[in-house]
Amino acid sequence: MPTRNKKAMFASAFLTCACSFVLLCLVLGTQQWVSSYVEFSGVNSVRVKLSYGLFQGTCGQLVDAGLEFSEQPFRVAENLSSPRTRSTNITIIVMLVLSLLSSLLSSGVTCTNAVSNPYQTFLGPIGVYTWNSLCGILVLVAMILFPVNIEAHELSVELAQKCSSLQTHVGSQHSYGYSYWIMLLIILLNIASIVITYFYDHAKYYEKKQQERPIEVAPKDVILF
Repeated sequence: MPTRNKKAMFASAFLTCACSFVLLCLVLGTQQWVSSYVEFSGVNSVRVKLSYGLFQGTCGQLVDAGLEFSEQPFRVAENLSSPRTRSTNITIIVMLVLSLLSSLLSSGVTCTNAVSNPYQTFLGPIGVYTWNSLCGILVLVAMILFPVNIEAHELSVELAQKCSSLQTHVGSQHSYGYSYWIMLLIILLNIASIVITYFYDHAKYYEKKQQERPIEVAPKDVILF
């Protein structure tokens, strides 16, 4: 059976991994990734309001007179015609799904160590380091790719063109929502899990070294005896 110290440390690491898993499900399941205002010029200046995520969103038009039409739902994949925006969006989804799997495996490893002493090395701290690092890196790359898809590949403009008959793009403004910023919290949780496991592993290593050299720290009279 694991020691009380090991139970406490790995239980804390399991809690951070479980929170990371739940938040990843929230990120994939919600659509509040970004809100955009895209302006087009023509006979009347039209401003398209978009709010969407990786899978679906809503759009509506605001004309010069200030009349705002009711927002209409749309599916992101069905409105993407550019190979760049489509492939980048698919890449982000794949990375988040892989990070979800990594978070699940990390939760399993930490839970296993909290209730038992696994013999396999990969089920110990190394497994925690590996899966949490992989999860954090994948989420970080997804955080970088999403703004790139919006700013560089003009994802919002492409989606707005499906909601408006005007095609002359004038300008756009973007505001990232909570679904996007939650990924930053997920990265911090993965770092916290690694730090907790490192402190336990380091303390265990130091204790083992102390036990391997009892004669060096023993009193001289005991050694002579």
